[in-house]
Amino acid sequence: MVPTWRAYLRHGLFLLITFCTATFAGMLFPFGRVDTLPDADPQSWAELADFIFSLPVKYAMLIGSVLEKIAADPSLLFYGLCFSTSLLFILLSHELGHYIACRIYRVDATLPYFIPTPPMVGPAGTFGAFIKILSPMPSRKAVFDIGVAGPIAGFVALIPVLTIGLITSPILQNTYFGIEFSKPLLIRFFEFAAGIQMQQGIGNPFYFAAWVGLVVTALNLMPSGQLDGGHGIYAVLGEVVHRWAGRISFAVMATLSVVGWFIYSSPSGFLIAILLGVMMRIKHPRPYDETPLDNKRRLVAVLVLLIFILSFVPFPIGLEI
Repeated sequence: MVPTWRAYLRHGLFLLITFCTATFAGMLFPFGRVDTLPDADPQSWAELADFIFSLPVKYAMLIGSVLEKIAADPSLLFYGLCFSTSLLFILLSHELGHYIACRIYRVDATLPYFIPTPPMVGPAGTFGAFIKILSPMPSRKAVFDIGVAGPIAGFVALIPVLTIGLITSPILQNTYFGIEFSKPLLIRFFEFAAGIQMQQGIGNPFYFAAWVGLVVTALNLMPSGQLDGGHGIYAVLGEVVHRWAGRISFAVMATLSVVGWFIYSSPSGFLIAILLGVMMRIKHPRPYDETPLDNKRRLVAVLVLLIFILSFVPFPIGLEI
């Protein structure tokens, strides 16, 4: 179905709002140069309650102070725009990969929905994007091609962003609470090839946009439910393996999240485990044609597995306590 002008307007509005929130988030902690953590240390339940109830006012004051800093230093806005443009380029490439594959197979799907979040609520100003498939899948081949087209397109898009991030002069970032960003293998390989090693707290908007893109790619490629990885494993190995892969992935990640908390002081593993817990309960719809995939697509599946390995870290964010 060809999108109407109202659909373009609606989806374009979500994209525009996400562009604004991601730009703002790119200027703030933890990816930007503006400190945003509240200076508070409540010592009692009453002080904690006062702190929580005062958060809306503090948030409004924070937004106002950031706008004042932008007026005094326009380079902050340029920094945020570099982050948001790079990140949305990666996310849009990912979703257009899905959408174009849907059009090729004549599968009815919406335009990409971008999900804006207020800065600090979602650290990157967005919870990503998605398309909604509105008609049944015609075949396993279609399930596979549509499922993997997004991660492949997004991964290809983030490579030049990461390259620019490594050859651009790094900018010292804030390190409140000792937040550490775990490095996926792809970043480590690129740093080795370039003879550069980004230390914790050092980076620039392109580098951090690529890092977020890799985390999003890895999450999407988890072999569970109707995530992209779930589509892929269903198409390659079938319904039974898909169901058990979701359960095993949840069990492994739930265990790793506990290990990550006690050894690496990282709470991020719990969020991944929750995502997998939800996804494993979502049944994958059956396509009309269950014919197994050809060897060419099985080779592509190996490539997608490699992309997952290069992108995945079990604990994306750690805390030095």
